[in-house]
Amino acid sequence: MVSSKNWRKDFRWTKGEETAYVAASRRPCGHTRTKGEFDAKTIAQRSWVAGGLRVIAATLTMFFNGRGAAQQSASENVVAGVFTFNPLQVALLQWYPANLTTTFAVGVGPTRAAFDGANVWVTNTGVDNSNSGSAVTKLRANDGAVLGTFETGEGPVGLAFDGANMWVTDYAGNRVAKLRASDGAALGTFAVGSGPGWGIFDGADIWTSNYLSNNATKLRASDGGVLGTFAVGPNPSGLAFDGADIWVASIAGGYVRELRASDGAALGTFAVGSGPYDVAFDGVNIRVTNNFSDNVTKLRTSDGAPLGTFSVGRGPYGLAFDGAHIWVANSGSNSVTKLRDRDGATLGAFAVGSDPQGVAFDGASIWVPNHNGNTVSKL
Repeated sequence: MVSSKNWRKDFRWTKGEETAYVAASRRPCGHTRTKGEFDAKTIAQRSWVAGGLRVIAATLTMFFNGRGAAQQSASENVVAGVFTFNPLQVALLQWYPANLTTTFAVGVGPTRAAFDGANVWVTNTGVDNSNSGSAVTKLRANDGAVLGTFETGEGPVGLAFDGANMWVTDYAGNRVAKLRASDGAALGTFAVGSGPGWGIFDGADIWTSNYLSNNATKLRASDGGVLGTFAVGPNPSGLAFDGADIWVASIAGGYVRELRASDGAALGTFAVGSGPYDVAFDGVNIRVTNNFSDNVTKLRTSDGAPLGTFSVGRGPYGLAFDGAHIWVANSGSNSVTKLRDRDGATLGAFAVGSDPQGVAFDGASIWVPNHNGNTVSKL
């Protein structure tokens, strides 16, 4: 029994216990471990503990001072750059810089992709944006297996996931289709503006940008009821939701417009590059791909002030945020550019298929539909 007053004495070995320990430590050949061997083990244990303490210190630094501070304080041998990745990427051994690109066949003219929490959906618009495609493909995210192909109108283009259903914009049919994500069952089609090309979910409602009618439509996600139609400028394209407002790019206008999500009121119009195509929110700021000027603009969400312009490949189309980086599909150079989110530094350009357009992040990997290759690349 342990004495509360003299625990050191109570845990001191007796002669018999020490003899038993030495006997237990003998190897099969009868050799007793040497002092040096015990020291080697102790050194390894101490090294492991020291590494763990460095990780803990960097984690605390990140918690109190932000990710950038953690990157500066963490030792280089602590899974180099681990704090620029999310835990799922580290668990899947995706923290090393190798470019592991896998390609999966989908339909004709794949354009955009969206993740539903388990699977990736891809719209197939047909050859050369002819809108001759009429289906979306559902792929299992972990291995790319095709789980189904579902007819969704005359020209499926954009995708938005509402937590249970996938919404697909039908550019040629001027409507949006609602599919149950679990099995692809059609739950309804709902009229919107002319030429809907993009979709976004704001937590309660679905928004579409209508390229040919220069407006955006807001639909109630529960039943598809139209809640409003709002002017957004000529040839609206990409959409993003920042938690309070909707940001819409205007390709012909050369700007993005900010709408209050609750009522669609216009809050501001902000100039960006030439041919703004797609929009993404990184948790703090807005990013916009400029298709004609081959760069990406960063805007401060609070007031739309420009924070920087960053060069990418030729003809940037879609983009996505992975928690630490911005990924941009370059349709003209058949590549994807990886930008560090905090400062826009280029971290790499990775070859994909022909005419990459959309980008989606599944929590661990990046998915890129290759429009002219009839494939989707997984990085």
